[in-house]
Amino acid sequence: MSIERRGLLKSIAGAGALALAPRITNADEQVARATRGTPPPRIRDISVIECQPDGVRLTVVKITTDQPGLYGYGCATFTQRADLVKPAVEKYLRPFLLNKTTDRIEDIWQSCYDSSYWKNGPVLNNALSGIDQALWDIKGRQAGMPVYQLAGGKCREAVDCYAHASGPDFQDVVDIAKKYMEQGFRKVRVQVGVPGMAAYGSAHKDGDRLKSLHDGPLFEPAYAMRRSLKLLEICRRELGDEVELLHDMHERFTPNQAVQFCKEAEQYRMFFLEDPLSPEDLGYFRQIRRNCATPIAMGELFNSPYEWQPLIAEQLIDYIRVHVSQVGGFSPARKIAILAEQFGVKTAWHGPGDVSPVGHMANVTLDLVSYNFGIQEYSPFNDRTQAIFQGCPQMKDGYLWVNEKPGWGIEIDEKEAAKSPFTAGPLNGGWGEVRLRDGTVIKQ
Repeated sequence: MSIERRGLLKSIAGAGALALAPRITNADEQVARATRGTPPPRIRDISVIECQPDGVRLTVVKITTDQPGLYGYGCATFTQRADLVKPAVEKYLRPFLLNKTTDRIEDIWQSCYDSSYWKNGPVLNNALSGIDQALWDIKGRQAGMPVYQLAGGKCREAVDCYAHASGPDFQDVVDIAKKYMEQGFRKVRVQVGVPGMAAYGSAHKDGDRLKSLHDGPLFEPAYAMRRSLKLLEICRRELGDEVELLHDMHERFTPNQAVQFCKEAEQYRMFFLEDPLSPEDLGYFRQIRRNCATPIAMGELFNSPYEWQPLIAEQLIDYIRVHVSQVGGFSPARKIAILAEQFGVKTAWHGPGDVSPVGHMANVTLDLVSYNFGIQEYSPFNDRTQAIFQGCPQMKDGYLWVNEKPGWGIEIDEKEAAKSPFTAGPLNGGWGEVRLRDGTVIKQ
């Protein structure tokens, strides 16, 4: 080939490559110049924002950097022991992290996790979650992208959710479920009260109280099991086959009763039964699997990998539904989702009212980027909450839509938050006891 011909081909190839290359705009060049050689931001301060806009204590961590206007928020909500999270952040994690760079999210998570020596407790996990999620928020703000883009982008357009239909009697539950179905929800969790008892997830129903050896809240599993199974029968008959039914057992049954309940519920074609066993009784999931095909969701009380790993690896559950801040934040929850995908287990993150809107945005982000997404628990945000947390995920026709702004897309009005401080309450946000007839405290 002649020198002239080689030169011509080189010129054509160069022109083609130039045509295919992305165009560099003046704005792109200005950003590149501004960031070229700029050191990563460092943590200048860490503070805690506490508020109670809807009767539930919410805790958010704010990390401020040394770069003007660059900060991030992370959910650290542990309602039942909320007063302990703030000192865990400000007295322990803050001095440990001051002046560290914000660009090493995984390194910071691992070093904080190890710094307490004893690990996997709910207070420190929630404190660590606030740090972790705030760092992801900062990373998204730096990149000018929502966090879901940093985690690989969307697997779906929006997030399918279920709503809560709870009432003192069967018809109340059916009527509420129908209203949610009219709003576009295709999946509904149903809970009914038990006459004279403190049933979980539903209003108390007046009725004759069983004779007992105490005057406090009363619960007897056998009565509740029969009533809940009757509810499922009625809901399937009255609501039809198009709606998916869910029910929360809330660890209130003995292991043997839990196996019976799951087996009996199989005929009602459940979307899932939630938390049939307590974390102390995980071995009984093998019995449930051997006896029925009812889909099972588990995990909102989990703190440690030793709790969720065997259930996922042995395919003993169908949905993993940990409380994201309870396991340490967005980073470990993303790893749980990836692990679960390898074993055909889907995600169903815990999403009640005692998760801040920042935490809900982390949930929705995980839902968008996880191929093995299953369903998302939905809790509405009242006007007071939205006045404090601007940019909450939006609900439409049973789907939650993520905020498309950088980071989590949420800004917190701290002056508004200060107008809704923690209130003392009878137990400072903690739960009271529920007992059997003989006075034995039960798990709840």
